[in-house]
Amino acid sequence: MNYLKNFYQASYPSDDMGDEIRFESTFEGLLENINKPYDYIGVFDSIVRERLFDQLAKNKGVDYDSIYNLYFNK
Repeated sequence: MNYLKNFYQASYPSDDMGDEIRFESTFEGLLENINKPYDYIGVFDSIVRERLFDQLAKNKGVDYDSIYNLYFNK
């Protein structure tokens, strides 16, 4: 599993918001919960969401806009 918290803390070690990300949250789960990412992530910060969406897009081989449009269009 590709855990959000592990990725975020390794990629952004100086951002303490990573400590707040739910342990069990994964990139697959984020995609499944794209309509409610803040609840799923456990952090209500748009920068954290954007960074995770960016990595999700990379993981899926799509551009950021594709992921954002899923979220925005719900």
